[in-house]
Amino acid sequence: QVQLVESGGGLVQPGGSLRLSCAASGSIVSINAMGWYRQAPGKQREFVAGVTSGGTVNYADSVKGRFTMSRDNAKNTVSLQMNSLKSEDTAVYYCNADIKVPWGSVYNYWGQGTQVTVSS
Repeated sequence: QVQLVESGGGLVQPGGSLRLSCAASGSIVSINAMGWYRQAPGKQREFVAGVTSGGTVNYADSVKGRFTMSRDNAKNTVSLQMNSLKSEDTAVYYCNADIKVPWGSVYNYWGQGTQVTVSS
């Protein structure tokens, strides 16, 4: 069994910062790509940032220069540092990962999500 657990969401004023974390646990052989997605009310889930197993990071245009994603392969964790937050960043943020399990298959997993609200 594999789990992704996010933490770090909350309420912040416009211009503020938050740091999200995601930890993968369970029967993990290795983790390929990991990513952050978000879903605002009434909208489709969208890509925010992603990192390959080799450490290459890419971002959605809407968050470039404001968000920074990092990965710790030893701890099976990723983080998302979010600065200069705007009201339009309000959403539920989800962690996603492609994980190889002991029986050889690679599955895609989602976390349960963490709410980020940017409001004065």
